[in-house]
Amino acid sequence: MLSKELLKEISLPALLLDLDAFDENCKNIAGKANGKTIRIATKSIRSVSLLRRILQSNQVFKGLMAFTPQESIFLSEKGFDDILLGYPCWDMDALIKIAKINQTEKKIILMVDSHEHIDHLQRIALKTEGTFYLCIDVDMSTTFANLHFGVRRSPLNHEEAVLQLAKKIKQSTKLELIGMMGYEAQIAGVGDFMPSQYLKNTFISYLKKKSIPEVAARRTKAIKKLMNEGIRLSIVNGGGTGSLHTTTLEDCITEVTVGSGFYSPLLFDYYQSFSYKPSLFFALPIVRKPAPNIYTCLGGGYIASGATGKDKVPKPVYPIGGKLIPLEGAGEVQTPVYFEDTTLKIGDAIVFRAAKAGEICERFKEIICISNQQIVCRFDTYRGEGACFL
Repeated sequence: MLSKELLKEISLPALLLDLDAFDENCKNIAGKANGKTIRIATKSIRSVSLLRRILQSNQVFKGLMAFTPQESIFLSEKGFDDILLGYPCWDMDALIKIAKINQTEKKIILMVDSHEHIDHLQRIALKTEGTFYLCIDVDMSTTFANLHFGVRRSPLNHEEAVLQLAKKIKQSTKLELIGMMGYEAQIAGVGDFMPSQYLKNTFISYLKKKSIPEVAARRTKAIKKLMNEGIRLSIVNGGGTGSLHTTTLEDCITEVTVGSGFYSPLLFDYYQSFSYKPSLFFALPIVRKPAPNIYTCLGGGYIASGATGKDKVPKPVYPIGGKLIPLEGAGEVQTPVYFEDTTLKIGDAIVFRAAKAGEICERFKEIICISNQQIVCRFDTYRGEGACFL
């Protein structure tokens, strides 16, 4: 854990990376590839320097999955040449730029899941005389009775629908189908080891186990359907940090996407099937002491996205024993923390972990990297490079 002496050297608030833990997470994630390649989810990293560090750490890491078209263009300009855009894009200006980029040796692959997407891209491709490389997004959510288990992404939930969209793409001379993606969010992104929630954990764990073979079967059926029609894909993408150990076992998968595991935020404490080392922290200065045992920090209201709940707020982790005050929580400009017993005083720092990974990087311009209780380097975040996408 960070020492008081080191924290006194840093201007606060600050975003801090335990570089040794980060590198160990890279090594452990690479070791779970099972012969597949691993694409990096950029939204969970949001630092060009750290994306490069991951790619250089092991040859199993290949390519990026971006989250907006503007980010894809930004990363291409930074020298990355294998970028899969994880979500559909409609922005005309961005698509025209991507069409031009695809005329070079670099490649930005677009995600589609509807005939409207295809028609839109076809019009732009004809206008620009460019080419779009496409990946079909297939729904991997599962249904048990009336329960929808998963996220609302693609409408393509049957192999016949996938085939019809693929055929439409094949009819175009300007669109090239090269991939299929299916993200099983109900396995990769749902914790099943939440504190004091035994019944819910048991239920979620059961649904996840039931979903794994169904997801694998649906993905295999879609690929076989395409192959029977003579359609071959170079990319079959799936998974996430939370499903890396199961998705990589599927024969049809060529690559998996991983992002959050490199930082291992709070939400990743609540999984039974794997464990990585927390590596990303933020430190806030104590600026007032309004009452005995309460220490109020500057800033701190970095609440994670998704369905609201206690699991989305940051957690004070150093010094040990700190707790947020229920009626105030983590605030935009101040965050009070309660300690039963501590020697903290005004001017000291309290260290927190965020609930999710890359989102916290939008609040800071740099990531201060620490190894053996020493600052070894500083990496810009996207925000530090003047970029903001979502």
